[in-house]
Amino acid sequence: MSALYGETVTLVRAPLKVDKYGNATTERNWSAAERWSYHGLMVQPDTSSEATGDRPTVITGWRLITPKGVPFPALPTDRVEWDGLTLAVDGEVGRFRVGGRFHHAEARLKRVSG
Repeated sequence: MSALYGETVTLVRAPLKVDKYGNATTERNWSAAERWSYHGLMVQPDTSSEATGDRPTVITGWRLITPKGVPFPALPTDRVEWDGLTLAVDGEVGRFRVGGRFHHAEARLKRVSG
């Protein structure tokens, strides 16, 4: 394994909260989340942006890349814990194919502050 793929991340998936009538809501229950660790991944900086105004906001992005043949089963509603940060999965995970076979996965991650 290349030295580039030396990161460990934790995938965090939370169930939907349930209302007082037993119906699932659209809000996630992060205190009941499940966690899975993935080793041997690459995480690198991606695009970032700032917005000023009444409430200054900074959106910092990272890109998670798996080595050849390693999937990453994140959903757009999941979070990733890495390097002391909690990051949101930003959209669908890209699953790249070469010659019709799965090659690697890439996920955009983001942190919004402000």
